[in-house]
Amino acid sequence: MARSTRRQAFEADLPTLSEEDGIRYLHFNSEWIQGAMRIARPSELVLAYTQQMMAWLLFVTAGARDRIGILGLGAGSLLRFTLRHTRAPVESVERNPAVTALCRAFFRLPGSARSVIDHADARDWVAEPGRAGRYRVLMVDLYDSRAEGPVCGDPAFYRDCCRVLDEPGVMSVNLFGRHESFEENLRGIRAAFGGRVLCLPEIDEGNTVVLAFKGDALDLSRQDFLDRAAQLESRTGLPARRWARSLLIGGRSRSAAEDRGRFDRF
Repeated sequence: MARSTRRQAFEADLPTLSEEDGIRYLHFNSEWIQGAMRIARPSELVLAYTQQMMAWLLFVTAGARDRIGILGLGAGSLLRFTLRHTRAPVESVERNPAVTALCRAFFRLPGSARSVIDHADARDWVAEPGRAGRYRVLMVDLYDSRAEGPVCGDPAFYRDCCRVLDEPGVMSVNLFGRHESFEENLRGIRAAFGGRVLCLPEIDEGNTVVLAFKGDALDLSRQDFLDRAAQLESRTGLPARRWARSLLIGGRSRSAAEDRGRFDRF
């Protein structure tokens, strides 16, 4: 991207702040909310879709030897939560340095040795050959000031996202279920991941979080899966039991979970 074009893009996505009822919000020079932090409890995930972005915890465990990638820093919500609830190193990718600066000043961006922030275009970042197979988890939340469809959502991008994942690996993606880009993005994700895709229930704001899977299946009975969700909810406060029940129901309707009660495709 040329320097003048990059400057224009940054100006269009100028990060701004607002506060209400103890919650600080991030905007990109518009009324659309791009991130949030509860000032008294900064590691808490305020927005429902950011909670759903962590639903990968139902399927894989990220240990100290694993890597987690976050595409789109936003208000740093996913980064703060991930550092608190996993032992994995986290690499965040943020195109706009002004967003990172604002996060450091107003959103308590953690200064952890496990956290690295790359100022790069997410499309270029996942396309780098050296990243193949390096990440256990990839969380993708890429929106601009218009907050309509993802700024990266073509089939090649999702193929690169799959390529950077280790096996087993999970990608979570924030999409807008009510936007015209939804079906196109979903088709691209399904093609890249061989159809191994689950959708969490759409929330009131219209966000739909999609989970895509690479590698060996999660070999659990339905009851074991529900028990795993209960443990996750107890440990993190996430509504994991509700997610698990909805995925089991949705999985059956999509032939994602076999009748004998095993996640053979995931």
